[in-house]
Amino acid sequence: MTIRTLPEASARLEEAVKASSGDRHSAQDLYDCYEMVAIQILDSNFENFPEGELELYLRGYLAAIEYQFLTENIPY
Repeated sequence: MTIRTLPEASARLEEAVKASSGDRHSAQDLYDCYEMVAIQILDSNFENFPEGELELYLRGYLAAIEYQFLTENIPY
């Protein structure tokens, strides 16, 4: 399914991670899942955005997730 907006990209990322993170046991495992899904989204949708825009957005989103994991207790 094609992603056409940046908010849609983050929503799809969250949905996919939620669906596949049941067996993640550590913050690192969960972050790795986010990273893997973000790469898949980028690979399949980069052509729908101006050059570099989706990559930059997803990198920022991953940085925010990483910061959240470092500063909060997350259940795992």
